[in-house]
Amino acid sequence: MANYNRVILAGNLTRQPQLSYTPSNTPVCEFGLAINRRWRGQDGQNREETCFVDCNVYGRQAETFNQYMEKGRSVLIEGYLRFRTWEAQDGSKRSKLSVTVDRFQFLGDRGSSGGGGGGGARRPAPAQAASDAPPGGEEQPPPSDDDIPF
Repeated sequence: MANYNRVILAGNLTRQPQLSYTPSNTPVCEFGLAINRRWRGQDGQNREETCFVDCNVYGRQAETFNQYMEKGRSVLIEGYLRFRTWEAQDGSKRSKLSVTVDRFQFLGDRGSSGGGGGGGARRPAPAQAASDAPPGGEEQPPPSDDDIPF
């Protein structure tokens, strides 16, 4: 049986990112993401629901994320689901599903809070995660029509 664990989400930060370090001195940044879904119900009424997701990003990306992001800003993340279990101080068993972020892209303007509102496309902010930057720091030109195989 094949397995696949990949998540791509775009939403707004629900709280300030929290940067900490593991005992091995690896940076880890924790943050919450709110993803809104809108649809029209069978009764014709507009409906909306919000999904809240806890996320973690590690390494140099954690420091970059913490430096540029703040509550309310929009971000696109890509990563995988991780299920954790532990025993609470009162002896009860606890569990939590979260997203471990591999890549991210800042959305919206740097000066704005990145909140919703007017439709239309948003331009990515200039700051990117280190893994998204092309080698040598040079921007790659878009492929020409001659490079498309059909």
